[in-house]
Amino acid sequence: MGKYQELAEKIVANVGGKENINSLTHCITRLRFKLKDEGKANDDILKNMDGVVTVMKSGGQYQVVIGNHVPAVYEDVLKTTGLSADDGGQASGGSIFNRIIDILSGCFQPFLGALSAAGMIKGVNALLVFLSTQFGWFTYTATGGTYQMLNAIGDSIFFFMPVILGYTAARKFGLNTMVGIVIGAALCYPSIQLNAMSAAFPDGAAHSLLGLPAYETFLGIPWVAGNYTSSVMPVIFIVAFAAQIQKLAKKVIPEIVQTFFVPFFVLLIALPIGFLAIGPIIGFATDLLGQGFNSLMAFSPALYGLLLGAFWQVLVIFGLHWSVIPLAIMQITEYGMSQVLAGSFAASFAQTAVIVAMFFKLKDKKLKTLAIPAIISGICGVTEPAIYGLSLPKKKPFIYSMIGAAVGGVIMMMQGATAYQMGGLGVFGIVSYISPEGNASGAMTAILAVLVAMGISFALTFFFWKDEEVAEEQDVATTILRKEVVTTPVQGTIMPLASSKDEAFAQGVLGKGVVIQPEKGEVVAPFDGTVMTLFPTKHAIGLISDNGLELLIHIGLDTVQLDGEHFTAHVKQGDKVKRGQKLVSFDIPAIQAAGFSVETPVIITNSGDYLDIIESDKANVTCTDELITALA
Repeated sequence: MGKYQELAEKIVANVGGKENINSLTHCITRLRFKLKDEGKANDDILKNMDGVVTVMKSGGQYQVVIGNHVPAVYEDVLKTTGLSADDGGQASGGSIFNRIIDILSGCFQPFLGALSAAGMIKGVNALLVFLSTQFGWFTYTATGGTYQMLNAIGDSIFFFMPVILGYTAARKFGLNTMVGIVIGAALCYPSIQLNAMSAAFPDGAAHSLLGLPAYETFLGIPWVAGNYTSSVMPVIFIVAFAAQIQKLAKKVIPEIVQTFFVPFFVLLIALPIGFLAIGPIIGFATDLLGQGFNSLMAFSPALYGLLLGAFWQVLVIFGLHWSVIPLAIMQITEYGMSQVLAGSFAASFAQTAVIVAMFFKLKDKKLKTLAIPAIISGICGVTEPAIYGLSLPKKKPFIYSMIGAAVGGVIMMMQGATAYQMGGLGVFGIVSYISPEGNASGAMTAILAVLVAMGISFALTFFFWKDEEVAEEQDVATTILRKEVVTTPVQGTIMPLASSKDEAFAQGVLGKGVVIQPEKGEVVAPFDGTVMTLFPTKHAIGLISDNGLELLIHIGLDTVQLDGEHFTAHVKQGDKVKRGQKLVSFDIPAIQAAGFSVETPVIITNSGDYLDIIESDKANVTCTDELITALA
């Protein structure tokens, strides 16, 4: 069992159960579900769950924000649901914009960690060249073996970007992933690159198509060559087209020979059309998009930096930053540099500075404790814990972080800071602004922008924000208790839990509660909530109320051995239930005749979350009577 198995099970139950999940991916801090019906998810329960920061809905995805340890939670969710890491899922429905964001995030998220690592290696290489040329501490040049090896390690993912995207896009569009890799590899094949073709025709292109140079023909059709190594968008569109060919091929080709004939026809159709039409068209369109962005930045670098810096964290909250990140990746892979994201670099530092200031002014000790890991995470560039846990709920600090980030964005753009690789987040991203030749002026600008943004955000928060709301909440909290009432799920006679014949129940190992000797073989919902667990043998059911109380109803002792015989379930795992709704029926005489006790422990399994748990003082109860009252 994984470290976060219990949390994973609760998350799955509250997104509507595994049957409500179409697919699951994750990014740096979030589980990104695509659900069949988002209405079945319990937003409030998830938001208040220990281990969950908050819940967001954006880009056709149901996003459960976890924090830095999301990969470990993701693995346990996969185990809980039986999903595969390859189940990236098809493009979501909804608006065109939502579908575009969903496709982009699905294609780029899986390799962002490797992309950042490669960028950091290239950044370290550039830093070593800078230290060598500026201070002469050691000799380190771009012609040395060490530089060449590190550069190859860092540059390989950028050079072979179509191969990486061929795999992730294939997962996204439901294409055979190996076919996706072959498509990406074909785009990187040396002899079809523009440079190779133009070298074979030193006197110029032998043909043309719509005014574009075409050096060769395919079945008599002019073939416009392109430089597809390091390209981004052509492979995504070709893979999307190939996925449609695969669907059609599977309908036509007999199943017995599909293993090799489906990939054969997919590659034979998709790649020629990709080379002849899709590649040139998409390449032309992305060039226009890049020129448009550059024109916007040229029109007013300060305005661009101000807007991107101020609203970057807002874009992150809604997952809309995926509309900008691919543009930066495209520019870096094609030109070796990009300014698209420079205006956003100081935003995570501004957010972190706000949390530092809040730490000194917070009156709630629990929030103070949360602030420390949020600060550490923010320095490393991951700000979701800071945003959702601290600054956004307090409103003004979040606005102050936007102001600081906006000023930082203006400094970055006015000084022409340029990123030379998609490096690490936060402090690890500074080396991204050192050129391969060792020019560190961009990194110096980045440090200046960070210091100014942090100074402004810290000062605004420290001098103009007061933690008045917390004081009021704490005063109210001392006089108000939250009460959760559990009505009787099984009609019968109440006995103390300590009287149970099962030692684990009797000692309260699983939580506090009571034992009921049933008079009627029927279990009903004791509150409004969700079926968190329904054992296959139907002898036990776990529920969670809409307010977060977790209840286990265990029908009989050792009745798991009956393997479901004499039990009938009227609900399934993940169902929403209303108080009094029939959940399970069981045959009391048949169970007793089989030699099993029908005494039924009713246990609050998260008893530790409550100040006190009060059992009913009645001897006999019906399903309308109050059984347990939990105080929080």
